Amino acid sequence: MSRLYGNIYELVMAIPSGQVGTYGQIARLCGCSPRQVGYAMAASPSDDIPWQRVINSRGEISVRSDGNKDTEQYRRLKREGVAFDARGRIDLAAFQWPGPDGLWWSEHHIDPPL
Repeated sequence: MSRLYGNIYELVMAIPSGQVGTYGQIARLCGCSPRQVGYAMAASPSDDIPWQRVINSRGEISVRSDGNKDTEQYRRLKREGVAFDARGRIDLAAFQWPGPDGLWWSEHHIDPPL
């Protein structure tokens, strides 16, 4: 596994149950593109990585390569208490993870973004 993917997975594992992060948010924290975060989520090597907590910047579950949204991701987020509006969006003001604190970066031996 690449160092970048390892850092992405560490950050995603830090998102608490009942909260979400966006592809762009994780990308900014890791110094990569949102697309790379998406690729990392698709290649997730373990069920311990809560991939379902990463959504797009509109508060939506992203469409998959088959053109459909992931119903399993929806079910998992609902089980965690994440609410969806009538359009299938998550209110990021209410559910978006604020990101790790300074101590988290040093404990995980990852350089914080500048």
